[in-house]
Amino acid sequence: MERSAGYSRAVIQGDFAHVAGTTGYDYDSMQMPADIREQTRNCLATIAQALHDGGFTLEQVVRVNYYVTDRANVPAVFEEVGKVFADIRPAATMVICDLIDPAMLIEIEATAQR
Repeated sequence: MERSAGYSRAVIQGDFAHVAGTTGYDYDSMQMPADIREQTRNCLATIAQALHDGGFTLEQVVRVNYYVTDRANVPAVFEEVGKVFADIRPAATMVICDLIDPAMLIEIEATAQR
């Protein structure tokens, strides 16, 4: 999708990695799971891979933005992202909004710093 939409999954700029908004697409099955928890885990795995490819880790994330389509999913999202970020504690924002595909329940973007 990056090429067709004209963007990069991540841009490295000096000591920073800027990871684009990442949805819960499962690249193994080439499907969008229906479950918010699975989508959240997929977002985080894709972000972790993009950071790794750029020489960063999730432990270096300093800022994260969550875009969630349904307020009712917030507790499940908190539980899943808490498993990753509870000790890292990046600055964070969560917004309830629509996404470009109704199957998308969450989108996450992140910034890491060395």
